[in-house]
Amino acid sequence: MSIRTKLALLITLVVTIVLSLNISAYYYSTKRDMQENARQQMLDIASQISASVQSSQEFRQHMEDSMAEKIRLVAIAAMQKLDPRADNVTNEQLVQLSEELGVEGITLWQRLRDGDVVVRKSSSPEEIGMSSRSWSYWFTAFNELFDRRNVLTVTEGERSQHFWSGPINFASSDPSRIYKWGNYYDGTTDYIINPFVNGTSVLGFEEKSGTNAVIRTILSSNPDILEITGIDPEFFGKPIIWKRKQGQLIQNLDVRPVPFGTYELKSEANDVLNVMNSIEQGSLVSSNETVTMTGPDGKTTKKKIMKSFLPIHRDKTYVVSVSFDRSSIDDALRRQLTVHSSISLVLIVGTLIASYIVSGFLVQTLNRIVHKVNEISAGKFGSTVVVKSKDELGMLASRVNLMSGNLQQYTDQIKDHAEELRSMKEYLESFVGNTSDAIHVTDLQGVVLTVNKAFEAMFGWQASDLGGQRLDNVPEGLEAEAADIEARVLRGEPVADYETVRLGKDGQPIDLSVTVSGIRDQHGAIISIATISRNITARKQTEEVIRRSEKLSIVGQLAAGVAHEIRNPLTTLHGFVQLMKHKPLSSAHIDLMISELDRINFIVSEFLVLSKPQVSRFRPADLKEIVSDLLLLLDSQANMSNVQFRTSFPEAPIPQLICEPIQLKQVLLNILKNAMEAMEGGGVIRIELLHEEGESLTVKVTDEGCGIAPEELHRLCEPFFTKKSTGNGLGLMVSQQIISNHKGTITFRSELGVGTSVEVRLPLGGQQ
Repeated sequence: MSIRTKLALLITLVVTIVLSLNISAYYYSTKRDMQENARQQMLDIASQISASVQSSQEFRQHMEDSMAEKIRLVAIAAMQKLDPRADNVTNEQLVQLSEELGVEGITLWQRLRDGDVVVRKSSSPEEIGMSSRSWSYWFTAFNELFDRRNVLTVTEGERSQHFWSGPINFASSDPSRIYKWGNYYDGTTDYIINPFVNGTSVLGFEEKSGTNAVIRTILSSNPDILEITGIDPEFFGKPIIWKRKQGQLIQNLDVRPVPFGTYELKSEANDVLNVMNSIEQGSLVSSNETVTMTGPDGKTTKKKIMKSFLPIHRDKTYVVSVSFDRSSIDDALRRQLTVHSSISLVLIVGTLIASYIVSGFLVQTLNRIVHKVNEISAGKFGSTVVVKSKDELGMLASRVNLMSGNLQQYTDQIKDHAEELRSMKEYLESFVGNTSDAIHVTDLQGVVLTVNKAFEAMFGWQASDLGGQRLDNVPEGLEAEAADIEARVLRGEPVADYETVRLGKDGQPIDLSVTVSGIRDQHGAIISIATISRNITARKQTEEVIRRSEKLSIVGQLAAGVAHEIRNPLTTLHGFVQLMKHKPLSSAHIDLMISELDRINFIVSEFLVLSKPQVSRFRPADLKEIVSDLLLLLDSQANMSNVQFRTSFPEAPIPQLICEPIQLKQVLLNILKNAMEAMEGGGVIRIELLHEEGESLTVKVTDEGCGIAPEELHRLCEPFFTKKSTGNGLGLMVSQQIISNHKGTITFRSELGVGTSVEVRLPLGGQQ
């Protein structure tokens, strides 16, 4: 696409965006205004209904007060004509008296011994025997009349001296009828006299001239108002209170959740919440909802509505809900949007044509610059573009000419660098391919990416065998070690010359010294892991031979002491055997013989353990017990050399050490032998066992020998370095290797003429 076309489209796009933003701003502002107008309209309607409710309730209250007063007068007149005892009054008398006094009927209520208040006599036979125990506040009012002659706590209905009239409601004896009852009791009779009149006139007024009539008028004059609902918060959203009257379930008029209006557009959960919010806030609360409406033909449709809830406070608190049809707002907005969109479309087309013509004059100079750039892209850097104007295009032309010269220079440099990179690549490929160390690279999931020839020769796998697969050559028991190495590399820690064991393709273990490092991308993130492995199997075998030879050398040196140590108990045993020829031995003599035999068995066992080749196996061991066993083994030789052992062990229990006990005995035996040999005239060797909480155990051996010169101290662990005429200089070297395998350290401190101190520090983690 040419710049001319792009420029025209860009200008058109800008105009389109401006027009779209204008239309959007107009749309949303108009929508907000219309919704606000709708809310104001609903607020006005709610206020109108509030006034209607007030006037309707005042007129209804006036009517009920008049009816209650009439009933009270009827009750007083009837009481004067009836016997004060209910047993002496007949139902026929009540029928005749009702006709005379102009009421629907008269009922006599009497309280029984069990506290229930029941109908004793009535002009309506179906009411006789009817109980009021389950009638809520009616039952309370009856009892207060009987007890106090007046109703004090019941707030429903109308009350006066000796009289209480309940709200208009359905008759329990005939649920199809609606009555207004009055109850009179002044203590002169044994019953409450209860005249009642027809109450449908009050409800008829409400339906024709009251709040419902006002609601119908509002709905007929406002087609966008779909429904108006009067809500009683005391009962709304709660289980409906049903009363069973003559086998029918009836909802009394005074416990209805919707006392006026209709409630067809239901979203009960949201409506309950909005009713509560409107009462708490004391103001209009609105919400947008989608409800299901059923048409006259029975079909259901989804309708978007806006519901507003406004609390009104009269004799009690009501909430007026007005449901507004949101589609009327959407239709009006849609019409306005169509008009604005049509006008904008005409403007956009005109802008596109005009901008295309104007942009043709602007790109002529740019075309010459483009031609020059095409030549540069083809590798022709010699020519220049000439533009005399001083505007941005002239500056662009001069920069293109400068770029042409720089590109010529950079191209030459890139060729030189490419040659250097090629030579370096060949050198690295030669180095990796011909080194004797095995090299392999894996990704972060362990999948092998590349291996060199030395890897194939050392482990037995070919590169084609491992392509895209994980290298599974970690021996059982070393998985945690391998995971730790990988974690250290991923944290950026160096792992160099780490001695471990891996398996070859044939499953045989190979002793290795590995160096592991991460390969990073241009952002410094590790993307793969390179491992260089060196086979140290031969070196390990040589070290094992040296260690065994040194151990045998020490064993040979111990032989004389062991023989002397065994000779003493054997002499004792020989004497007791001679004694047995002449007389039986006592139990004390036998116990002594057994003790001497146990001593011989322990010394021989320790001697065999030290001299016998052992398979290296790390396990938990008590370091204090290892030191004690060695001191017992060396006790005889120490006595012969006039050497005393003084120990200092912690009183508290120390944790077990993960170690190879035989190898540690070899190390400590070598150190103690050297200490004894350094004190030709005898002396004291101090052995201390120290516990650093949670970290390590330390064995410290201090002698009183001749000491070591400072210039010789650093050579103690060198192979074949010794100052003894009978030594081979391998003992401390082997000891240092054993302690290193335990991840520990061995430290020497010495002063000529004073003595030498050797500290062996072993971590509690060991090799686990």
